[in-house]
Amino acid sequence: MKQIFLVLIVIFSLVSCTKKEKIVEEKVVKLVPKKSEFGFIYADFNVVHDTIKKGDTFGTIIDHQSIGKRKVFDIIAKVKDSFDVRTIRLNKPYTLLRSKNKKHDLEVFIYQPDALNYYVIDMRDTAVVVYKKTKPLTIKRRTIGGVLKGSLSETLGNAKIEGALASKISKIYAYSIDFMKLKKGDRFAISFTERYINDTVYDGVEDLEAAFFEYKGKIIYAFPFAQNPSSDKIEYYDEQGKTLKNFFLKSPIKFSRISSRFSSSRFHPVQHRWKAHKGTDYAAPRGTPITATAGGVVEQSGFTAGNGNFVKVKHNGTYSTQYLHMSKILVRRGQRVNQGQVIGRVGSTGLATGPHVCYRFWKNGRQVDALRLKLPYGESMSGNNKSRFLKIITPLKFELDSIANL
Repeated sequence: MKQIFLVLIVIFSLVSCTKKEKIVEEKVVKLVPKKSEFGFIYADFNVVHDTIKKGDTFGTIIDHQSIGKRKVFDIIAKVKDSFDVRTIRLNKPYTLLRSKNKKHDLEVFIYQPDALNYYVIDMRDTAVVVYKKTKPLTIKRRTIGGVLKGSLSETLGNAKIEGALASKISKIYAYSIDFMKLKKGDRFAISFTERYINDTVYDGVEDLEAAFFEYKGKIIYAFPFAQNPSSDKIEYYDEQGKTLKNFFLKSPIKFSRISSRFSSSRFHPVQHRWKAHKGTDYAAPRGTPITATAGGVVEQSGFTAGNGNFVKVKHNGTYSTQYLHMSKILVRRGQRVNQGQVIGRVGSTGLATGPHVCYRFWKNGRQVDALRLKLPYGESMSGNNKSRFLKIITPLKFELDSIANL
């Protein structure tokens, strides 16, 4: 009997331990965040997304929500000081937040003029509330490099980079690299920043921080720098602080052809005699912009029988340029002009048989052939500016060199 009692005690103990050690399984419920945008939780509304179509106006859009002509008029009157209803444009997106009841009453109208900004017209109260907001913008930095596997545009496109960066780079290197002559296998590296809306939606390239390209066996760097920090005027320089920008543009006209070159003896098409032609003729359609090839001061501006409408610019104590046969002069004597500034338009005034600009070039008071002249580069940095520049670019250059050699 005593033995039976001991066995029962052991069995009872085992059962008790088992009960104590029993694990109760609990269901873990994941909280899924509710879809929200523009500061509203979509689950609270009946949501309609659409775009502005031809013939749409703010009035017709909200009128289609069956809120009544009178109320439409009242809403337009209330929002006019904060939101110009005439500014809505074709194909721009808008969102309607309507009540979840059977009537689907319009409560909120949201209009997006661009990817970053939006207007909210909240009609849930008798006092209509209008406000403009900007979506959170994040700037992210990228550095890419290696060898070109095609054109610059193709290489950047394969890296899913906005095409505008290729255009920006081409302009920066316009004086030192012909990108049509870059070859597959040439090394490159680029550091740049990109914009992201709400941290996820790509919005394009923000800034170019540093770059280099291998061109004809030489590495050409580009670093942005403002010599005068208070002016925020950015120029691009190589690793030694030398500007990438020539003192002179190669031509006063974009997309033109040379119709006559500098010559000591040329048969004049109007005067029908042999005489020197001390300029370069660029043929272009009438009205084409003519730009100053370098910054300076307008020394002369006017008309002569031979030159027609013309402008002469003095750049410094060494160089001057002149632009002839304009249809229209856009600057005046004594005015300071910048490199690339439009100073006139192509014409055929004076002794000319067709629309073109005769581009003349003086060096030390003597007319010379601009196409054969080794044109000077812009001024390089020196002193404190150069020291500050070299300090800034050292880590950038190291990064470019490192990624290109991976």
